[in-house]
Amino acid sequence: MKRTSVSTLAAAGLVGVLALSGCGQAGQGDSTTEDGRTTLTMWTHSAGNPAELEVYEKIISDFNASQDDYEVVHESFPQGAYNDAIVAAAASGDLPCLLDLDGPIMPNWAWAGYLQPLGISADITDSLLPTAVGRWDDEIYSAGYWDAALSIFARQSVLDANGIRIPTLDEPWTAAEFADVLSTLKAAGYETPIDIGAEDTGEWWPYAYSPFLQSFGGDLIDRSTMLSADGVLNGDDAVAWGTWFQNLFADGYASNTGTIGNQEFVDDEVALSYTGVWNALASVDAIGDDLLILPPPDLGNGPKIGGGSWQWAISSSCNDADGARAYLEFSFQDEYITEFADKQIVIPATDAAAQASEYFGDDGVLRPFVELSEKFAVLRPETPAYAVISSAFETAAKDIMNGADVSAALDQATTEIDANIASNDGYGFQ
Repeated sequence: MKRTSVSTLAAAGLVGVLALSGCGQAGQGDSTTEDGRTTLTMWTHSAGNPAELEVYEKIISDFNASQDDYEVVHESFPQGAYNDAIVAAAASGDLPCLLDLDGPIMPNWAWAGYLQPLGISADITDSLLPTAVGRWDDEIYSAGYWDAALSIFARQSVLDANGIRIPTLDEPWTAAEFADVLSTLKAAGYETPIDIGAEDTGEWWPYAYSPFLQSFGGDLIDRSTMLSADGVLNGDDAVAWGTWFQNLFADGYASNTGTIGNQEFVDDEVALSYTGVWNALASVDAIGDDLLILPPPDLGNGPKIGGGSWQWAISSSCNDADGARAYLEFSFQDEYITEFADKQIVIPATDAAAQASEYFGDDGVLRPFVELSEKFAVLRPETPAYAVISSAFETAAKDIMNGADVSAALDQATTEIDANIASNDGYGFQ
C-alpha cells in the first residue's frame, strides 16, 4: 500500500461548489437479474490493488451465494480518478448504490446530498474503532473495515549505541528530548536523521503533519464551532509548530528530496522514519528484531497521529437501500476484516478481528499500531469544508518548509478556509 492511498481528496474540492440536481433520481443498479434478483452496483477505488480486490470479490461472492434477493456487482477505478468519477456521477444522478470513500471527505459528500445515513446495525458500528466510523450532522454515514496509523521507526541498536532513551506509549519523547535525539543522530553521522515523507504530496500533508500542529496545541479549525480557523491555525501555538517544522529542514534534520516509501530507513541512510503501518511488515522483514515501532514525540499536548481512512457508504440515489445495508452488514464479519487487514497490512477495525490477525493480535509483531491508534488517533475535522482545509494546509506547510514567513503563510491559509466556510453559509454549522 502506498502512503498516498491513506487518503486522496484531489477532486473533492469541487464538491462544495457543485449543485447536486440528480441525487433523488434512481441511480445505477436499478435493474434485476434473469433470476429476479435486484442488482446492487458497487464502486471502489481499488483498481490496481489485486490484494484488496481479492477480498472484496470474496465478500461479494459469499454474499451473492448466501441469499436470493440481491446480486452485488462491482466496478473498480484507479484511485487517482475515483473522486472525479463520483463527482460526475453525482451531478448526473447516476451514483452506484454502494461506494467506498476517503473518511475525511464524507461530510462534504453527505452535506452535498450524495449519501444517505448508513443505517446498519448499531451492534456493528459500536464494535468498530471510533476512527472507522464516519459521522455528519449527528448521523453515521460511513464505516470501514480498517484504519491506518503512523509511528516513528527506529533501530534499537542505533538508539542504544548513541545513548538514546527508547520512548514508550506512556513516556514518549518530549519536545526537548526529540530535539536532542535529532542532534545526537546528526552528530553520529546521519546527514539527515529522520525521514518524515516530505517528498510526498496531497492528503499526506494534513494526515501526517497536522497531528504535530495539534500536539503543539493548534488545529486546522476551531472544532467547537467548525466556523473558523482563526486563532487555531494561525495562533501562537500554530506559529510555534510552523517554526519548529521549518527548522527541521533548515537545520538539516529532515529533507524533501528522498523517495516516497521507507527505503531510506531500510537502507540505514536515515536513523528514524515517520511512516505508516503499510510500510511496517517490509521493515520487519528487512530489519527483524532490531526494529522499534515508536510513538511520535509529545510536543506539548501529548502525541497525536492521524485517524480515519477509507470507508463504505450508501448513495442517496440507491435503488434498494435495504439491500445495500444487508450487504454491508454481511461484509462486516470479523473473518473478512481480518483477511483484509492481513492482506493490506492495515489495522483491523474490530478487536475480535485484530486478535485473529497474524500481525495485530496481542502478540503480533504489528500490535503497537493498534495501541497507537487507540491512544493517539485524531480525526481530521468532520466538516464539509475539509477539502479546502486540506489544500490550504498543504500549501501553507510547503511554503513554511521552503522558508516562507510562518505567520503570513498560516494567516493566508486561515483566510482561505474562512472565506470558503462563509461562502457556503457555514455548511450548516451555527
